[in-house]
Amino acid sequence: MSTARIFQRPKNAMQSGKARTDLWTLEFAPAEAKQPDPLTGWAGSGDTREQVKLSFPSQEAAVAYAEREGLAYVVTATPAKKLKLQAYADNFR
Repeated sequence: MSTARIFQRPKNAMQSGKARTDLWTLEFAPAEAKQPDPLTGWAGSGDTREQVKLSFPSQEAAVAYAEREGLAYVVTATPAKKLKLQAYADNFR
């Protein structure tokens, strides 16, 4: 039985936009370890579920999907958003 992780995507630290941060994502845990390819040296495995990432509009929808498909899942809580309020004048102190 494969394990899935359900989480809400965090805001990209390199961008100011908050696009798609309200969606919940379900991704599968790797079933086997990655091994280097003898020809190219790239890391890879035969596990194709690792490539699958499903998006859902809510946590309840993601959990319902996992239960309907018989997947063991772990819900990762969304970290609290904290704002660093700073005035422009603080740059010159």
